[in-house]
Amino acid sequence: MSDHFNNKVAWITGASSGIGEFVAYAMSAQGAKLILSGRRVDELERVKKACTNPGAVQILPLDLGDIPSLDGKAEAAITCFGQVDIMVHNGGVTQRGLIIETELEVHRRVMEVDYFSYVALTKALLPHFAARKAGHFVVTSSVMGKIGTPMRSAYAAAKHALHGFFDCLRAEVSPLGIRVTILTPGYIRTSISLYALTKTAYGLGATSENIDNGLAPDKAAKQILRAIEKGSLEPYIGKFSGERFAIWVNRFTPGIFARIAPKLVPK
Repeated sequence: MSDHFNNKVAWITGASSGIGEFVAYAMSAQGAKLILSGRRVDELERVKKACTNPGAVQILPLDLGDIPSLDGKAEAAITCFGQVDIMVHNGGVTQRGLIIETELEVHRRVMEVDYFSYVALTKALLPHFAARKAGHFVVTSSVMGKIGTPMRSAYAAAKHALHGFFDCLRAEVSPLGIRVTILTPGYIRTSISLYALTKTAYGLGATSENIDNGLAPDKAAKQILRAIEKGSLEPYIGKFSGERFAIWVNRFTPGIFARIAPKLVPK
């Protein structure tokens, strides 16, 4: 077992379920100290108790959809253990709906949660990393941050924006010893589709065949920890399947992907 995470302090948003929950378990098992953030305090407490070392876990509630409320959260996170070594941006919301039917408010909501909250927390924590000349931003994007398919416009736009922002950040801070890893997960077996926004700002409330057939979250967490340790720039997380192939096709033969994309309606 690697000692890369031993005694490192990791702040994980969206830690109450899905990828964030299992990244917490994997990091705790490798000796990390954790700050778990999300809206559902009861679920954060559940995750804390299930960690290998609950005594090295702190709960810091926050709502990524309420940007003004994020003021002071970075300072509070630093106070938990005296420093933060790894910031795992993971919380977010997904979306299903045709552009012609999707209200503008849905686009705004997805951008607030999936993009602007990441920017706000990054800017707040960045002076701490810069002063220490160390730190690692780990950003949960998506395959949809690299491609575009039907019914995912708001989600894809937010994820594409993350790549632009964090690529620029990497260019600025790598000389300071600060790392940036942008994760591009494919389908991971989580409950995210149950809370997807549709043409209006209400949860989809339905399971997804694609997600149900995705990679188990504990296996995704193992891939993520390996990527963090290696300092990977933009690793794909998931099964070796169509999602990964889609990234390659779009990158190298965009004309072919444009002909395929209309058929890639989420199931």
